[in-house]
Amino acid sequence: MERWIYMDNAATTPVDPRVLEAMLPCFSERFGNAASHSHAYGWEAEEATENARTQVARILNVTVKEIIFTSGATESNNLALKGVFGHYRAKGNHIITSAIEHKAVLDVCKILEARGAEVTYLPVDHAGIVDPDAVRAAIRDTTILVSIIHANNEIGVIQDLAAIGAICKQRGVLFHTDAVQAVGKVPFDAQALGVDLVSVSAHKLYGPKGTGALYVRKRKPRVVLESQIDGGGHERGLRSGTLNVPGIVGLGKACEIASLEMAEEGQRIRRMRDQLYERIRSRLDDLHLNGDLEKRLPGNLNLSFAYVEGESLLMSLKGIAVSSGSACTSASLEPSHVLQALGVSEELAHASVRFSLGRFNTMDEVEIVADRVVEAVQRLRALSPLYEMIREGVRPDTTR
Repeated sequence: MERWIYMDNAATTPVDPRVLEAMLPCFSERFGNAASHSHAYGWEAEEATENARTQVARILNVTVKEIIFTSGATESNNLALKGVFGHYRAKGNHIITSAIEHKAVLDVCKILEARGAEVTYLPVDHAGIVDPDAVRAAIRDTTILVSIIHANNEIGVIQDLAAIGAICKQRGVLFHTDAVQAVGKVPFDAQALGVDLVSVSAHKLYGPKGTGALYVRKRKPRVVLESQIDGGGHERGLRSGTLNVPGIVGLGKACEIASLEMAEEGQRIRRMRDQLYERIRSRLDDLHLNGDLEKRLPGNLNLSFAYVEGESLLMSLKGIAVSSGSACTSASLEPSHVLQALGVSEELAHASVRFSLGRFNTMDEVEIVADRVVEAVQRLRALSPLYEMIREGVRPDTTR
């Protein structure tokens, strides 16, 4: 297959060659089980996982013993939410989250509601921002957890976690964030942000799929979770199962690279994103940016093209990999729940495209994509009777 221009890095990122290089020995000469403590193969594997644990802890500014390895962010979110609810249920049953969370949080909340939890789903403003004062107002005596996504996977908007974290600390409520899209792309300091649980995924920061981590605070406060996978007592008893040593090593290396290169890389990606936006909006009318432009991940650009159906546009962009929303819900015909929460109309929500630029994109690719998007939108609009009516100043509701 001819290689496409890839601008869907929010869905997954390619494994960085340096990450792959670090992983390869774990498949062959250093293939031991990290739980085998009686011989050198196991000792090597354990050393590799503990080195990776240090690398992950460093990028979050936490201690090594606070990192629990998982199969990815979905498991991390499940362990965080279900784990808190299971252990602290005697204290209360109320959970606060937002309307724009990833389905890996929203679906868990629905399951917990069936188990007796009361969940408050906070709205966002038109820019996609959760008001910290709304969090404050929603907290009750029975609130045990607040879970707010750090950077949204569809619109890239970054929340004010520090303000929310301060409120949670003041009220003695645990604070979890799904930081999958943010870690490795923008600075993250768990101490400064006041978070108690953080979900991380390797394949969103140029590591392998099937590996993630959950930060679980050990002090002030000490967070206790009810385990969700039992059988062997691995990972401090919170996540039983043989450790995926190659994947864990890959996650650690990806975090190490991001720690060193994030600042410069973020500036370069932001310049490409801004150039993409400018080249499109300077040539197309009826273009809508979804989400705040400033409080946003460097590589995210979510646009709605009025009078164009999003799926038709995607099919017209031959050789370009972008998406119409979250990869986890792309098979659904329903409009994005994130865009609906922003107040975007159903028509515009269906006309949205997410461009997510990453480490391996180039400015030449940006120019090619912008040109092809403009050409495709103009061609599709030329086939639209509605667009022609609007251009002529005729409102559809006055034509009868």
